[in-house]
Amino acid sequence: MWLALAGGVLAVLCLGGVGVLVSLYDDATEIKRTDPNIVLVEFLGAYLTDRDDQEAELYSCKAGVEFSQLREFRDEVKRVEVNYSVGIVVAWKNLSIQVLGNRATARVDIVRTISGGGEETFDPWKFEMSDEDGWRVCSADPA
Repeated sequence: MWLALAGGVLAVLCLGGVGVLVSLYDDATEIKRTDPNIVLVEFLGAYLTDRDDQEAELYSCKAGVEFSQLREFRDEVKRVEVNYSVGIVVAWKNLSIQVLGNRATARVDIVRTISGGGEETFDPWKFEMSDEDGWRVCSADPA
């Protein structure tokens, strides 16, 4: 009887521990969309640096997205890399966001640098964002 009771208590403790671990994992991997600055940086990292459309989708509006010009920009970077056998590092700076209610407009300079610190170009871009149960990027256009 004592053995069964000890086994039951041990099982309850193990299940509680699993629950705590699942909760901690969920909190650690949850996508935070409360700050439009962070969302835009994560989107740019996924779309331009990692070139991962699925990851970028996590930070994109649910409907009505317009990234055709940004896609052309990314494709041009890829073409230059292939045609000239160079690597191009894409980064950004001078990020500013104006929030009006559940809409935001972001302006940022996208920086392209040839690997090794060669030539560097700056391209100003404008991003429209929406708070759809958390901030998301809806469109991107050269500024």
